[in-house]
Amino acid sequence: MKRVLTRRDENWKKLQQYVLDEEERLHVFGPGGLPLYGFSREYTWFIRQGYFIRSPVRFDGVRISEEERTREEERWVEREKSRERRAQQRAKERGEEVPAAAETATPSAADPVAPVDVLRNSLEPQFVSMAYFLRFKFEPGHYALAGRERLNDRDVLRIEYYPAELFNEGRSRPNKRVRERDDQIEEKMNKVSLITMWIDSTEHQIVQYTFDNIDMDFLPGRSLVRVDEMKASMKMLQPFPGVWLPGTIDMRFLLTTALGSIEASYEVEYQDYRLAEVTTRIRP
Repeated sequence: MKRVLTRRDENWKKLQQYVLDEEERLHVFGPGGLPLYGFSREYTWFIRQGYFIRSPVRFDGVRISEEERTREEERWVEREKSRERRAQQRAKERGEEVPAAAETATPSAADPVAPVDVLRNSLEPQFVSMAYFLRFKFEPGHYALAGRERLNDRDVLRIEYYPAELFNEGRSRPNKRVRERDDQIEEKMNKVSLITMWIDSTEHQIVQYTFDNIDMDFLPGRSLVRVDEMKASMKMLQPFPGVWLPGTIDMRFLLTTALGSIEASYEVEYQDYRLAEVTTRIRP
């Protein structure tokens, strides 16, 4: 498992130039299956200034204007720069080595063909972070081999993970009572959670995982809202030889309120991974 979790951080760095598309969908249904809220959005991811940019394409079937799309891309770059600075600061505080940012080559008159943006190794793309929404920790003794299975024409190991520290955030609250309450909730979240992973043992790669909360009755506010079910799953793809990247994310929630049951589903699909053009030319 230690090798598997280490490999999880290596895949997205293997290729320095690729692009992909994303479809994001949210549906919320009230009592009797009445639609309450929802949306369908499409994005394209590409590299600019060394960062993966999430560029909006269509919202609920309506194409985004070029002006709005450009504004959103610029905002995204600024947020990524801020995120990188915070990550580097945290690494310095922990005494860790901060990876150097990659340089972006610029075409010149002498060299009209030059490589375009190269992905920085210091900041994980957000579509990768989103896919690994559970930050697995290496906890020896908390993994159990549940069997061998066949998944997508691949021999895999089914591993059950019973976490003890998955939800421990490590943050200190100034209020002692609030801090103790948060610690109690985190401890109970770990106790009622089960993560099942399907792992390719040859490549030490997580192919798929599911997250189940077995019992959520300990959460505060149960008299107003009761969480009856919370499940999530993530599947990986191998769009390039030896490179595993996020495929689909599927989350399901079932709540009970005074007005009745509320069901919600959230789905993300990353698709059409492809190599980007690695050269650009300056027109005379």
